[in-house]
Amino acid sequence: MNGIRARIRAKIAVCLYTSGHLPRATWDRSPCIRGEPVRPTIACVVPCHNEEAAVGKVVRDLRAALPEADIYVYDNNSTDRTVAVAREAGAIIREEPHKGKGNVVRRAFADIDADAMLVIDGDDTYDAARAREMVNLLFNGPYDQVVGTRHQSDDDAYRAGHSTGNKLFTWAVRTLFGRDVTDMLSGYRVFSRRFVKSFPALSREFEIETEMTVHALSLRLPTAEIAVGYKGRPAGSESKLRTYRDGWRILGLILNLTRRERPSLFHSTIAGVIALVAIILGAPVVIDFLRTGTVPRLPTAVLAATMMTIAALVQLLGYVLAAVMHMRREQSRLMHLAYPAPGEVPNRVDTGDSPVPAQEP
Repeated sequence: MNGIRARIRAKIAVCLYTSGHLPRATWDRSPCIRGEPVRPTIACVVPCHNEEAAVGKVVRDLRAALPEADIYVYDNNSTDRTVAVAREAGAIIREEPHKGKGNVVRRAFADIDADAMLVIDGDDTYDAARAREMVNLLFNGPYDQVVGTRHQSDDDAYRAGHSTGNKLFTWAVRTLFGRDVTDMLSGYRVFSRRFVKSFPALSREFEIETEMTVHALSLRLPTAEIAVGYKGRPAGSESKLRTYRDGWRILGLILNLTRRERPSLFHSTIAGVIALVAIILGAPVVIDFLRTGTVPRLPTAVLAATMMTIAALVQLLGYVLAAVMHMRREQSRLMHLAYPAPGEVPNRVDTGDSPVPAQEP
């Protein structure tokens, strides 16, 4: 928001100066025109659904760690005093009527423009005091994503099955994409502007973290990890996660993302299974034909030949989709490169197509 305001002020200054309503001395004193460094803008996004017991502390901790940041609390159909508590703590309130964390992130990434965007859950399970360290790491890298990997500080921080599920899904993504990932499902992350503006955000609920991780892996974006404390929810706060339901959903997302991001692997696996069944069915028929010169089991032979043809078509489809995916990845990469790296903030504010006044003789 601060960056947008600076650009608006610069445009207004150009218009006033060129029309003769802005004195030259005032023009020369304008920091956005004189080329003085522009401070990077930081935005914090806190998705919330019925978090009145915790959101106030999260906002205050973020304010203490990042006093210059704009803190947005996105209310996601809360029925308690979440909005009132967040507003009292000094947060900017936004609303997202479509329920689900993925919908909140999608809305925030579209609406907010900042050099660094921090996303943290509003349940006070993450150590918000590490926010400054994570933002500095993003700028100093520079990195496009900094992930706060969870270090359990309370015995009851992880619900039964969540730790095992997180390790399983992390291993699956690491195997599929060949990159080392420590905590795939962490909800505490900092992103660069170019990550945010090149991220499609197609997920609707808690599988959004998986999509973020796969986006960074598929484009090979520079990513850093930093260990952060992870504790149990405060009294009066209830988890929105459902172990088995969300686990199946994330597993389905991994398979779907594999189909989209690794179509050759996905379709080769399917084609291989079909071809193997076709070989098992057709091998005895071929052996009988070589021995007797006849095909006594014609239906089996037809079925085996049909399955082998299907396997070849599936494999061919995988090659075609791989070419399409490569083109789409190139477009995402070009969109990513359209924005400067974190920390490389231009000295002068871009005033669009407005002319810069010439120096007076």
